[in-house]
Amino acid sequence: MPELVLQVDVEAPPEQVWAALVDWDRQGEWMLLTDVRAGAQGGQGVGGELAAVTGVKLPVLGRRLGVLDTMLITSWDAPRRVDVRHTGRVVRGTGTFEVRPRTGGGSTFVWTEGLDLPLGALGRAGWPLVRPVFAAGVRLSLKRFATYAATYPR
Repeated sequence: MPELVLQVDVEAPPEQVWAALVDWDRQGEWMLLTDVRAGAQGGQGVGGELAAVTGVKLPVLGRRLGVLDTMLITSWDAPRRVDVRHTGRVVRGTGTFEVRPRTGGGSTFVWTEGLDLPLGALGRAGWPLVRPVFAAGVRLSLKRFATYAATYPR
């Protein structure tokens, strides 16, 4: 299972970064090409659910057309860590969001994805080509998150 681990420093205390992170319905403000909605339990705590759609926004429809990524929260350690299991037909695997305090102030936000690639051997063979694009999108999202979380709530 390929794993991607990326991080960004945030000029805000861990509690503020955590609050910004788990405000799932606003995640589209910083996550590239993605809208997220909290489901069961408002997406809070073990057993909470999330649904994200990543793709292009169609103003005519008022929503995104893309890949649905459903998630189940499997571990919740506020304000430090949340683990999810991707349960969709296309996006499968695990994700972890961690908020770590930094010495001297601020936080580091770490995003880890363990992906169960679709299409079997074809997906595994294509991962070296897809990984740089996927990582670039996550890096851009992390940069946007750092700004968003530093000024949260607005």
